[in-house]
Amino acid sequence: MNEIRTPKTGKAKRVLEKRAPKLVETGKKTLILHGTKTSATVSSFLMELHRLKKGGAIKYSRRNENIRPFEAGGETSLEFFSQKTDCSIFVYGSHTKKRPDNLVLGRMYDHQVYDLIEVGIENFKSLLSFSYDKKIAPHEGSKPFICFTGEGFENVQELKQLKEVLTDLFRGEVVDNLNLTGVDRAYVCSAISPDKVFLTHCALKLKKSGTIVPRIELVEVGPSMDLVIRRNRLPNESLKKEAMRTSKDNPKKKVKNVVQDAVLGKQGKIYVPDQKIEEMQLVDKSKGLKRERKEAKLKQKEEAEETASKKKKVSAE
Repeated sequence: MNEIRTPKTGKAKRVLEKRAPKLVETGKKTLILHGTKTSATVSSFLMELHRLKKGGAIKYSRRNENIRPFEAGGETSLEFFSQKTDCSIFVYGSHTKKRPDNLVLGRMYDHQVYDLIEVGIENFKSLLSFSYDKKIAPHEGSKPFICFTGEGFENVQELKQLKEVLTDLFRGEVVDNLNLTGVDRAYVCSAISPDKVFLTHCALKLKKSGTIVPRIELVEVGPSMDLVIRRNRLPNESLKKEAMRTSKDNPKKKVKNVVQDAVLGKQGKIYVPDQKIEEMQLVDKSKGLKRERKEAKLKQKEEAEETASKKKKVSAE
């Protein structure tokens, strides 16, 4: 049995509240790890990835011998690091004779491995190998555009999975509104073949277009590389069903005295207070009553005139 520890300090309580499930999740953090052996290409990519995701990534520089994502029992250390750092995505770099310049990209759900995809790095170009105007250099922590070109991202299962993983890796925090002037970078992914993708990082240069929307030019700032798909593992159906469960952000409030019927539709009950009809003055505007009232007034007037004339005769006598 696992021991359930309750927080004893205010700081521990705040940490648990921050890690608790939310209706609207914040940006996913990335865990960057080194394998037993890494090449210069892999080390350079991991370092530049940490730089691109500054503020949203945690990098461990120590080499890990126990992590074998695709092998049974090789995920224990990975899940431990995920729970320790509260990271939902991981990038694991290694280098062997069988799989040179190797990267394993994966996602976690509830600190358990959700899915995995393994790619190899080819034709790698570092940030330092690009020359451009430093004024258009992307700012750290800015939200990027992500562009996927090629039919393979819609037809090939491995490319579909790679598209989902790369989107979660680079998109950052999900927002409703976006200021165009604050978007200064883009990741362009092109499907060259069913098992090869070209990935590059570009800066956005805004120019005048004569309209409200400016004209955008892409300036390659690096890094850029070819990703060759090697192995992949799709999520378990039961775990996928649990992970895809969603909740409404703004649940509808229950409306009182309203019932939805399949035949009659929407029905409602209206509260009417007790009416004391005996004490109420009923207004009747029918024409017949008006005519009777006029005739009664005329009779009263005639009778009053008759009585007045009689009194005058009596007084005259």
